[in-house]
Amino acid sequence: MTMFSNLIQFTQEKTKYLYENSLFLQKIDKLIFASIIAVFLTSTIMSSDVIGFIALVTVFLTGVKILTKPGEKLDCKSFELWLLAYFMIVIISLAGSTLFHLSLKGFFKTFTYLAFYLSVVQYLKNNKAKIPLILGTMGLCVSFEAVVGFLQNFAHVDEISTWQDVSKLNPEEIMTRVYGTLKPYNPNLLGGYFVAGIPSLYGLSAYFFVDKRYKFSVIAFILALLSTVTLFLTGCRGSYIGMMVILAGIFAISAKYLWQNYKQIYLSVAGAVIAAGTAAILLFSSLRARVLSIFAMRQDSSNSFRFNVYHSSVEMFKDNWLLGIGVGNQNFREIYGLYMKTGFDALSAYNIFLEIAVESGIFALIAFVGFLITLIKNGTNFILKSTDTKSVIIVSACVISICAVCVHGLVDTVFFRPQIQFVFWTMVAVLRANL
Repeated sequence: MTMFSNLIQFTQEKTKYLYENSLFLQKIDKLIFASIIAVFLTSTIMSSDVIGFIALVTVFLTGVKILTKPGEKLDCKSFELWLLAYFMIVIISLAGSTLFHLSLKGFFKTFTYLAFYLSVVQYLKNNKAKIPLILGTMGLCVSFEAVVGFLQNFAHVDEISTWQDVSKLNPEEIMTRVYGTLKPYNPNLLGGYFVAGIPSLYGLSAYFFVDKRYKFSVIAFILALLSTVTLFLTGCRGSYIGMMVILAGIFAISAKYLWQNYKQIYLSVAGAVIAAGTAAILLFSSLRARVLSIFAMRQDSSNSFRFNVYHSSVEMFKDNWLLGIGVGNQNFREIYGLYMKTGFDALSAYNIFLEIAVESGIFALIAFVGFLITLIKNGTNFILKSTDTKSVIIVSACVISICAVCVHGLVDTVFFRPQIQFVFWTMVAVLRANL
């Protein structure tokens, strides 16, 4: 770290005159902010390649800023040491991969996500006041998808592929699974996107309420409710579980402020939410059938498919436990063909932790889990000890989003899609900026 700091200081000294006399460099923070916002806006309608390109623009601008702006420094939090270890192990796994060219593509994706995270961290060091705008942009994108998905439900859009097992369902139990505008069109991707982004809407509602901007607070809360309803319309059962984590997190954290003086109101609201959820499951047969299918085990074809993938992925891990097969879904698919049961092809392990273990080995998994545990622990300690209500709200939204995405990731693999990755890493960056 000292070597990098000395190198950065040297380049800053050599480019000091250029920085002081360049309009581009003087305005570079505004350009970085615009590119960050553009990543979220394009995520709703553009392909992965376009989103990744804009993220790399953010990374490039940040690199130029670090090398030219006097006083810019790199530092490291405790949880980032775990992240650094994870990245180094991924590089070693790449070098040892038998399908190097395919693994290299996956590595570039991982590099883009982590470099974008570092770019947002570097930007927020001197621009913490922009955090509500960044979360607001996330919230607007989530709300846009919620409106589109809500309308798709009433339009009864057709399935693009086989998204649910209807062999044992009555016609009224078949759900119209909405998928929004995220590419590739997939209700599970939309569900995962909601899980990652909805906490920003609930967080903004509380933030505006504390700031006494009640009109914005009500609007954010209404959009959060609409997004929650649309999440259930995706039919993504993993996102249902993720939503339960979000609601549990909201009630757990709000107890810090409401339990002592507003116990009855707190319990009433909690009871009302549970009652509303139970009533929705009982009244809507399609939702009830979808929820109950979670517990159908092998009787549901989607569940059975995942069990087969888990079994094959574990066998892959046993044979490649040290360094894995190399990062990337294309690499995974090639190797998976040697282990899969006939007729059960898969793009990934359908579990982000098993996926990491298969792709990069046991030590990469330990490093990534260590990163998550340390990060969430630091965030939780801040929530419990801090007296700055606004900061607690922002940190809470980030911690809840991160936890919900990880829980959803136990049964799905949309975590690795850029729409979710960039929200996830931005939440980590915002959390880091407040610790």
